[in-house]
Order: sequence, then C-alpha cells, then structure tokens
Amino acid sequence: MNYLISAVIGYLLGSIPTAFLLLKKTQNKDITRLGSGNIGAMNTYDVTNSKFLGILVFIIDAFKGLLSVYVTLLVLPVSFIFPAIALIFAVVGHNYNPWLKFKGGRGLSTAFGGTMLLAPYIPAIWILFWALAFLINRNVIIDNTFAIIFTLLTLFLGVDKIYNLPYLLKADSPGLLLLFASSLLLILFIKHTEPLNDLKKFE
Repeated sequence: MNYLISAVIGYLLGSIPTAFLLLKKTQNKDITRLGSGNIGAMNTYDVTNSKFLGILVFIIDAFKGLLSVYVTLLVLPVSFIFPAIALIFAVVGHNYNPWLKFKGGRGLSTAFGGTMLLAPYIPAIWILFWALAFLINRNVIIDNTFAIIFTLLTLFLGVDKIYNLPYLLKADSPGLLLLFASSLLLILFIKHTEPLNDLKKFE
C-alpha cells in the first residue's frame, strides 16, 4: 500500500501544469498550442520571451519534485524507496499530464528538484556533463541528451563509489540507487527523443 501511496503523491504533485496555468492567467495563452507545445520552462521562455516567467516555471516545477519527496517522507515510514517512487511518478505526471490530454514537459526541472533532496550527486554529475556539452555544442536539446546519457554511464560504471558518498537518506543498496537513477534518466531520455528527431529533419 505504501508503494501505491508514494506513486499517487508523486503523480498528483507532478501533474500540476505550472506553465499552462501561469500563461493562461498572465497572458491568456495556451502553451500546449504554442512553440514546441511543451509545458516546461524552455518553451515558456520561447513563447513569452520572458526570462522571469521561464525561471519561475523552472522553480515551481523543481519544487514539485522536491515536494513529492518531502511529503512522502512526512507521511510514510522513512525509507529511500518511497520518495524515490514518488519522484519517478512526479516526473511521469509532469511529462504525461492527465489534465492536458497527456501532453507535458520533459521532466528535467521536476527531476532536478527531487534529486537535490534525495540524491544530490546525480544532478551534480548531470550539470557537469551538461556544461561540457554546452561548451562544444550550444543546442539545449543535444546538451540535455548528452548529459542524460553520460550521467547514466557514470552511474553504471561508478555506482559503488557514488553510493558510498554521504546522503541525507541512503538507498538500501547500490543496486537500488542505480535502479532509481536509471529509471528516472530513462524517462527523461524518452521525452528528448522527439525533439532530437525534429532536429535531424532540419539537418
């Protein structure tokens, strides 16, 4: 039952359509019909040309991930598995939003917020690879995908060392940490395949 509760908490929090609500309220725009149709921070900026709104969407979406972890820790027995499940489902809820005909974002902000509390070394590794990719090729979609893939490879090759780093809440085993991280990164990767294919069409 606790597994189901974790999933429901994460999915409901993750499914709050931040960008859609914000743009409807402030500019009477339907972001799902504009730009890429994505309801994340990047499309918010592209559609509105407002750094403030883009950053605000990023912060709120990140907070959704953080809150899914925190609420799960408050209401369920303290264990890594429950907030991990909540965060995975928060990203799924954000990416495949039930209130917007399963349109959504790409999940990076929500994943970032939750992992900063639950497993902060994962976003730290991701940021390092993203920065490296950005120096080589300043295309956000390609940079994101590069960082996702090489973060996953780093975890597979060095999970034992990463597991032994200090955490606020430690996974029960390196295998569980790897399962959580790889599941999360795979969801993020899937949502980047469509824009990557779109980029190929223009080559």
